[in-house]
Amino acid sequence: MAINDSLSAPAPRALPDLTDAANRFPVRAGEDPWTDAEVLEIASGLVAEVDRLTAELAAADEGLSDLLRNSGDGAGDDQADSGSSALEREHELTLVNNTRDMLAQTNRALARIDAGTFGRCDSCGEAIGKARVQAFPRATLCVACKQREERR
Repeated sequence: MAINDSLSAPAPRALPDLTDAANRFPVRAGEDPWTDAEVLEIASGLVAEVDRLTAELAAADEGLSDLLRNSGDGAGDDQADSGSSALEREHELTLVNNTRDMLAQTNRALARIDAGTFGRCDSCGEAIGKARVQAFPRATLCVACKQREERR
């Protein structure tokens, strides 16, 4: 179902199962283990982010639909007006796509919590690092693997 198909705002997403999550979240050498409060803060933040991004995506989708619907209205526009309209549509489309990507990443982070793989690097399997995960909960790579990926 597309975002525009819903008539009312989606219900807020529920927290994932956090039973024993503090023990399942890995830490790097020298880091303190996760506490239940830290795990709850991460999960709550991700759920709030899903709700925010979903609302933002609905509004952006609506704005893009309006732009596309009105794109043929300027039959007498000069080339500058047409170019400006095209640029505005492209900008709005970029925002919609970026929001969709962030929403997918956030949903994936919540799924990783459910699966027990949250905080573990997708590449090397080691702990991503508590500070990195707290700063960027959607992280899927540790710093070393991320740096290696960016060098390619």
